[in-house]
Formats: sequence, structure tokens, C-alpha cells
Amino acid sequence: MSDVRRATVDDARELVRLRSVMLGAMSGTPPEPGEWQHIALRTLRRQLPDPEADLAAYVVDAPGRPGTLAACAVGVVDLRLGGPADPSGRSGYVFNVATDPAYRRRGFSRACLGALLDWFVERGVRTVDLKASAEGEPLYRELGFRPTSMAAMRRGEGC
Repeated sequence: MSDVRRATVDDARELVRLRSVMLGAMSGTPPEPGEWQHIALRTLRRQLPDPEADLAAYVVDAPGRPGTLAACAVGVVDLRLGGPADPSGRSGYVFNVATDPAYRRRGFSRACLGALLDWFVERGVRTVDLKASAEGEPLYRELGFRPTSMAAMRRGEGC
């Protein structure tokens, strides 16, 4: 079994590196280095030390490589107005499940995502969303995620 732990501020750089791995896998080409990395690093350094923050990351350390992460899962709790299906209005969003290519097919992402889903449950979150890559979809289905009938739309850059 993988030793999953909640990420600390010391993991921030590695979480940004794994985000780059994930973004490259989703788009087919690695993202260009840039300002996005600095902003992500600042966000992680601000959020990770606070145990009550609405952002959490769970990680597995790379075997035999101190300071290097093999995998991660990152998510946030969002507050919206409640409705009949979920009066609390608290929803979760998973936005960064990634495994370093050298450590794939070992269950590390599954372990990280499982810990993150437990974190959502502890916070009273009943609905969790994510965007699945074709490679990740079988794992997400096994963990209970299903396609929704909601058409997604976006306004802004990156559309």
C-alpha cells in the first residue's frame, strides 16, 4: 500500500511540477514555463499550512528520492447556495491528479485521490466534480464518478 500523506508547504514546488505533468498529459504538449507557476506556488504556500483551508493536497513520496513526489491529488471546497439535493451548498472540485511518468501504474494516484475524497467527506462535501482525461476516466469511474448531463461552458482566457 502507498504511504499517502497530506501535503505540506515543503511540497509546493513538487506540486507545481506535477501540475505541469498533468497539464501536458491533458493537452498533449507540456505547458510553457511562466508566470502561472509562480502564482500556483504562491497559492500553495499560502493554503497548505492552514489545516482549515478549503484547499488540500495529498501526496505519495517518490521511493528512494527524498524531496520528490511520485503522485498527488489536489482539490478545493467551494461554497454555493444549497439546493434540494444538497442543502449545504458545499461542493468539491478535484483539479490536479497527477503521477510522475516514472511511477505510474502503482496505485499512487488512486491512493492520493482516495485520501482527498475522505477529506471532502470529513468537511461535509457530498458532491465532487472533476475533469477526466481519457487515461484517468477508468479510475474515476471505479471511485464512483459518473458523467453528468450538465453542459459545461466557460468565459475567459483559455477557452
